[in-house]
Amino acid sequence: MLAVVPLLSGWYGLALGADKESPSPVPFTVASVRLEQNATDRDAEVVFEIKGGAEGLTKLTVISPDGRTVIEFTAPNTSGLAGIQQFRFETPEHRDVKRLTTAYPEGVYSFVGATAAGEKLNNKSALSHKLPATVSFLLPGAGARGVGVRNLKVTWTPVKNIAAYIIKIEQPKAGVNLTSTLPEAMTTFAVPDGFLRAGTEYQLAIGTVSHEGNISFVETTFTTAGEGVKP
Repeated sequence: MLAVVPLLSGWYGLALGADKESPSPVPFTVASVRLEQNATDRDAEVVFEIKGGAEGLTKLTVISPDGRTVIEFTAPNTSGLAGIQQFRFETPEHRDVKRLTTAYPEGVYSFVGATAAGEKLNNKSALSHKLPATVSFLLPGAGARGVGVRNLKVTWTPVKNIAAYIIKIEQPKAGVNLTSTLPEAMTTFAVPDGFLRAGTEYQLAIGTVSHEGNISFVETTFTTAGEGVKP
């Protein structure tokens, strides 16, 4: 869970340029914020992803458009070791989407950090509340059984005005998963032969990615045919 902490810590002001002799901040390798919804479960979450380069981060602050500090991290004494290189922060999944979007308003979020080497980083990323439309499953159908383990092509209905699709196939008990990002023109994904096992239930999710980076997922399950059973 993300904790909302008081407005603007003291080091944040320093990172913005109070020390005029410090070098100008450089961009983060990654600094983004997006809204994700699971349309099947009817919930949503806000996701922050930050990557600070080879040295790793020892300080990180993210400021919302209304001036609140929504993320604040300071590494303890690392005894000469590098800081934390990569972060992914997720809010709790909320069914009350209005409450979530009120807490994380649309607009530009400011990312400010410092590396273990003392380098300062600065980025901005805009959050939109606009979510893309969802797909419908064609093959396998939602909850399908007796699905063949070879030559399976997952297909879905096309969605207009998106940037990409994300497909995920998981079997949590076996600890296996497959994730792929596909261009917006594709509506078919060929599952690699050898990935699926006979007589097994899999979780299938397909996400649409908007041009603003937001994602809408739909989920279902399918079960493969047993050994020796022809689909």
